[in-house]
Amino acid sequence: MNLIRSVLHLLFMAVTVVPWALAVVVASPFLSRRRVYAMCVGWLNTAVWGGKVILGIRNHVIGYENLPVDSQAPAVLLVKHQSTWETFCMPGLMPHPLAYVFKKELLYVPFFGWAMGRLDMIHIDRSKRAQAFNRVVAQGRRLLSQGTWVIMFPEGTRIDRGQKGHYKSGGTRLAIATGAPVIPVAVTSAKCWPRKAFIKRPGTVEFSIGKPIPSAGREPDELMREVEAWIEAEMRRLDPSAYPAPAQA
Repeated sequence: MNLIRSVLHLLFMAVTVVPWALAVVVASPFLSRRRVYAMCVGWLNTAVWGGKVILGIRNHVIGYENLPVDSQAPAVLLVKHQSTWETFCMPGLMPHPLAYVFKKELLYVPFFGWAMGRLDMIHIDRSKRAQAFNRVVAQGRRLLSQGTWVIMFPEGTRIDRGQKGHYKSGGTRLAIATGAPVIPVAVTSAKCWPRKAFIKRPGTVEFSIGKPIPSAGREPDELMREVEAWIEAEMRRLDPSAYPAPAQA
């Protein structure tokens, strides 16, 4: 049954993404950036709806009270990355527009990448590290000043359930450079949508939003260690069966 559901959901996304992406590409020169963003979030919400109806995946979000309430309050979201699911879900869950930081190669993905290229987001060339970070800071500062939150996955890639990747300090460096607080987010998406897995499983994905951590006066690595400690501790609380029990003394 899960195989059939997964095939149907893949077909659902393929059938919906093509007209959506073409509509974004054609309409974007005549629309404001906010309208284009709304069009794209509309498709992401459709994909999530399909995941709920077809795959049986539901979201449960805790910690909304930790999000800044000021419409112009900046924030850098640092999110645990286990699957594509949180990439689809986060724009629809957050009260502010989001700008992802992503590698420029994604722009060449047919249809989906073409539409992403019409969004006001931060795409970087990872082979040019210094230039890439300068671009992140310059664009990040502009976006944050407009009320758009920047979202990054500090582990850099999707991580298997129960595992921890290397937390890179790019997100905390951006926060310190712009004066924005960082907001850690733990996500248990691999319970339902494992990394690189074709077959998905029904269930509930937990999104846990931590309290904002001020960046003023902090060092990037030290601040990232605090983010990492909170996310990984929260992952163990949300999904304890995925992590080995601590050794007994």
